[in-house]
Amino acid sequence: MIRALARTARAGLAPLEHLFTRLYGTAGNPFHQLGALSYLLFWIVTVTGVYLFIFFDTSLGGAYLSVEYLTTTQWYLGGVMRSLHRYGSDAMAVTVTLHLVREFTLGRYRGGRTFSWVSGVPLLWLLFASAIGGFWLVWDELAQYVAIVTTEWLDWLPNFSEPMAGNFLTNAVLSDRFFSLLVFLHIAIPLFLLVGMFIHIKRLKEARTKPERSLQWLVIGGLVVLSLIKPVVSMGPADLANGLAELRLDWFYLNVYPLIDRWGPGPVWGLLVGFSTLLVLLPWLSPVARASKQVAIVNPPNCNGCSWCYQDCPYEAIQMVPHVDKSGRRMAQVDPDLCTGCGICSGSCPSATPFRHVDELVSGIDLPGFSIDHLKGEVESALDRLQCGAGQGVLVFGCKYANDVTRLDIPGVEGLTLPCIAQLPPSFMDYLARKDCVSGIFITGCSPDDCYARLGSRWVDERMHKERMPYLRPSPTTEKITSWWAGAGERRALREKVAAFASAPPTPGGEGDDRG
Repeated sequence: MIRALARTARAGLAPLEHLFTRLYGTAGNPFHQLGALSYLLFWIVTVTGVYLFIFFDTSLGGAYLSVEYLTTTQWYLGGVMRSLHRYGSDAMAVTVTLHLVREFTLGRYRGGRTFSWVSGVPLLWLLFASAIGGFWLVWDELAQYVAIVTTEWLDWLPNFSEPMAGNFLTNAVLSDRFFSLLVFLHIAIPLFLLVGMFIHIKRLKEARTKPERSLQWLVIGGLVVLSLIKPVVSMGPADLANGLAELRLDWFYLNVYPLIDRWGPGPVWGLLVGFSTLLVLLPWLSPVARASKQVAIVNPPNCNGCSWCYQDCPYEAIQMVPHVDKSGRRMAQVDPDLCTGCGICSGSCPSATPFRHVDELVSGIDLPGFSIDHLKGEVESALDRLQCGAGQGVLVFGCKYANDVTRLDIPGVEGLTLPCIAQLPPSFMDYLARKDCVSGIFITGCSPDDCYARLGSRWVDERMHKERMPYLRPSPTTEKITSWWAGAGERRALREKVAAFASAPPTPGGEGDDRG
């Protein structure tokens, strides 16, 4: 059921993602930067909130009037800041929700991603609590409705011995101290949210917290324009002695409030707590998680303690510990709970080279389900299919989470799929480029902005350009090698690129190429 739900949601989300890729390219696609966009929006809300706080009156009688002053009298700045604060908050609800849904549809909540997934659930509660508290501070009719329904909702919990809605929210009892408390909570909760956001990415190496610059300015500019065209305004002032007229709900954050009115507090508590519990348990409920997963293993005799695998692991699943066989040396150690089985570590191991003259190629760290020796066997089979000695052909290496390169159906082209393209050691590229029957080597995989293993495509780029160890040793034959990254929705463009490359491969010693 979980897998079917993920497939259905993915089928609905994928066409929209592909549309944005065609419009803005992979680097500018907002779906590839939802987490970074959420950070950007948080800072927009924070900066505008600080400005609003300067002019906000925390007294019962002054709260509404101070917000009105900002909205009408100081519309040119205070009004824009208020609108940015509101629209930025609403946009953050959208990016956070899409981020959650997208990670679910792609299965990015297991293994090394479990910590980030589970730690993200409390952030949803903090985000909504912070936003709902902000509605109270305006103290208009909408704030009155939110205050009454929220207190009735909290009154249902057994911890509250005295009902707040009846004994606290009345004109006679409500005081300035109450608004001081609201302001304190509206500042404290976002601080906890910020701490939680950094805990959320703690186990992700080089987590992205800034969107691509052009996308960043596009979002900021769009919110400013929206704030000028349709400024946020208050409803009438709150009066607890009177009933409420028609309300303009903020459906981004107040979507459950009509359910509280219709169902009552208990069922809504059950819905939200039940949904949150399901999200927390999802990494262990998933059928893939219950299956035997591939975990990288270390072979001490072949591990020289270089730490390249430790530096490359996207999930910090590898630590360097004292070597079991070599005194004074270190070796890698894999945490099976954090390993996702991407194989990036084996691609970074210096002993994973086909130039070694051994019966079985065993590297210092390897993936049992797709070992370096298995990769060597796959490569040799591909060379046989190219009929070395009878002609020339192109080898295409791809990632199983991007496009299936084994089904390109191009004459003279053989495709091989890896768990992650970064599992391919640069030494394999060099080894194959020296083969006379190989006219070209085409490297592809997920877009670097949306790599399934987070950093695989980026590491390959850096290895090919001598920016990361192990790097591709430059030689005339390595001019046969090129790379081009294509997401799952770019299969046709990838096929065209490979076909063009196969029809006119680079000539060793010639001008070469720019390697994607």
